[in-house]
Amino acid sequence: MHNKSTIKILLVDDEPDIIEFLSYNLRKEGFEVLSCNNGKDAIEIAKKELPQLIVLDVMMPNIDGIETCRELREIKGLNNVLITFLTARSEDYTQIAGFDVGADDYITKPIKPRVFISRIKALLRRLNLDNKETNGTVFGDIKIDLEKHSVTKGNIEINLPKKEFKLFVLLSSKPGKVFTREYILDHVWGDEVVVGDRTIDVHIRKLREKIGDDYFKTVKGVGYKFDF
Repeated sequence: MHNKSTIKILLVDDEPDIIEFLSYNLRKEGFEVLSCNNGKDAIEIAKKELPQLIVLDVMMPNIDGIETCRELREIKGLNNVLITFLTARSEDYTQIAGFDVGADDYITKPIKPRVFISRIKALLRRLNLDNKETNGTVFGDIKIDLEKHSVTKGNIEINLPKKEFKLFVLLSSKPGKVFTREYILDHVWGDEVVVGDRTIDVHIRKLREKIGDDYFKTVKGVGYKFDF
């Protein structure tokens, strides 16, 4: 498990007030905070400091957040760093562009400090999950056993057919991350011929019925994510 004090967060925004506001709230929670005001410096700092999480503004002069994210993902050693976009723009196309270049999440500003910290902690939970045994993952009272190909909630085993199980394992592999519909089709169905665009929706609906409605979130125009 990661200790908060070892977690380094890089904030990138060209508005000093936002950097100051977010830095203050993150430091109050015990995180180590680095900051800069442009994409070029962000790439240099990230290469040197190897933060676990980068909070990246989309609208910046010269290199914008989308291009910065794309470049970060191409650097060895940084392709697995968590990246969340921070932006005042909430249009679907901006979100899709962000997820296409490898963003893990999307935070729209203005945002209340409590909500911001909660989103950051949800993202950082993935670092802890990565350290768990590879054959089983636990989310509250839900346990996924990859070897036995089973899911239990409390003491009750939930019967999931092969595709529902694969979809659940994929979404829960990175809680809070939005998986695009294309990515899901590619990784769950692969080369199989899928009839109709509703296939994923039907499987998500079945997972909601069996595991719980609150765990599976629809991100309009993009895809789905698992939250717990």
